[in-house]
Amino acid sequence: MAKFIIVALAVMLVMQGFVSWHVWRVLPFSTPVKVVILLLMLAALACMVLQFKSDNVPLGVATAMYEIGNSWLIISFYLLMAFLLLDIGRLVHLVPATWLKDNAVTSIILTGLMLTTFIAGNIHYHNKQRQEINLTTDKPLERPLKIVMLSDMHAGYHNRRDEVGRWVDMVNAEKPDLILIAGDIIDGHVRPIKAQGTTSELKRFNAPAVACLGNHEYITGLDEALSLLKDTGIRILRDDTVTIAGVTIAGRDDRSNPGRKSVEQLVQGVDRNNYIILLDHQPYHLEEAEKNGVDLQLSGHTHRGQVWPLNWVTRAMYECDYGQWQRGNTDYYVSSGIGIWGGKFRIGTDSEYAVINITPKQ
Repeated sequence: MAKFIIVALAVMLVMQGFVSWHVWRVLPFSTPVKVVILLLMLAALACMVLQFKSDNVPLGVATAMYEIGNSWLIISFYLLMAFLLLDIGRLVHLVPATWLKDNAVTSIILTGLMLTTFIAGNIHYHNKQRQEINLTTDKPLERPLKIVMLSDMHAGYHNRRDEVGRWVDMVNAEKPDLILIAGDIIDGHVRPIKAQGTTSELKRFNAPAVACLGNHEYITGLDEALSLLKDTGIRILRDDTVTIAGVTIAGRDDRSNPGRKSVEQLVQGVDRNNYIILLDHQPYHLEEAEKNGVDLQLSGHTHRGQVWPLNWVTRAMYECDYGQWQRGNTDYYVSSGIGIWGGKFRIGTDSEYAVINITPKQ
């Protein structure tokens, strides 16, 4: 973990240096004004790095650090892509060198593109998409079943109580028989959730709610996360199963736990006449659910890359990084998540919840 943090910091510093150099060159301002702008950029980067110690500062300051730091990470990534394209264009003589040196037109165009992209991305993030999935089964369900599936709520400094409450209202409006959450309910800190009283919103689900853990519960600190989740009334399954209305739900612990059960071990002894749903936060090794007779696997984690073009990366990493999938008789749904980690931008991806209708054939 320490090595990963060091590498991540090194990458951020290189990216910041590249972007800062180009911003300095392209802006048609005096040196003092450029210095102020670069200091603001450096302060945003500092917010990104220091947020990991945010529990030691006032709640409002910690919230601002999170919002500014993580938003800047994504904004600087887009500036990096923009300047790389301009540099490549200059090298192949498609972009005049004058466009990148003290150029007001280039500065205005870049600023306008960034503002448009991120304002639209923020609006799109708050516009939650409803995905409806209709499945049939030969297994003897007591009745047609309506499930609302959520993943990656990431409640914390950025997804605060009022926003989580809005999601709960959206779920309750569906009048589901069952609510399933595929991990990452907590973003990484219990402090803002306790301070805001977010758990009181999660208690308002109007149907049985069952969840598995995600990697962010481990990032939070497992004991703290489990203690907090206990107060929500959500049934947390860690390598365990529960049967509700003739449906067996198997909740697999996150792969952050190297000693977690295999899918085979998890469903051993389960009544195979029941419809079996597997909650597994990270959608690796989908063949395991198929081999072990799981009817439906629900996962999240990928966020579908969250912003373009990172969805290309997740598509290459996973057999299915988003949406419906099928292997043999097993159905899968990988959600891009109702919440988000970091900056509140959705560019080329959706924030969503899934409504899954399961109907017996006879």
